[in-house]
Amino acid sequence: MSATKDGGTPSNDTRASAGDAKRLNHTGLEAMRHMLSDESLGPPIAQVMNYRIASVEDGEVSFTGTPQPQFCNPMGAVHGGWYGVLLDSCMACAVATRVPEGSTYTTLEYKVNIIRPIPVGMEIEARGFAQHVGRSTGIANGEIRGAQDGKLYATGSTTCIVMPLPMET
Repeated sequence: MSATKDGGTPSNDTRASAGDAKRLNHTGLEAMRHMLSDESLGPPIAQVMNYRIASVEDGEVSFTGTPQPQFCNPMGAVHGGWYGVLLDSCMACAVATRVPEGSTYTTLEYKVNIIRPIPVGMEIEARGFAQHVGRSTGIANGEIRGAQDGKLYATGSTTCIVMPLPMET
């Protein structure tokens, strides 16, 4: 398991458990802005999959990342799962920016359309755009573009479930 910036692992990092309790007192947009400013622990998968949050706005979140050789399929191309992780992250986080205080969200389903292969080692930007966020569902679209060439490499869409956080007794 990889270490967090302060040397702890995601399972024993005190910021992770404190962040869970603080979510009740923040909107999704506030929580995402905390993550961007590193006031709260980002998702552990981001370290494993070599990406990081780059920007947060109301209804829009972007990540930057670079696929590594270990993310390739047996044919030597970047595995479709890497595209999926980046798109799922940016699209669901775009939905998160519109989730009210006391609520949470998770991906219900998502779809990825790969347009062209991303070369190993090329930096990309994955952007998610919330289309609708209501009391029980959120819908977003996303895209992956090359950071330098601006070419479109993949698109995606998601439906997220929005639900109240359980109250502690």
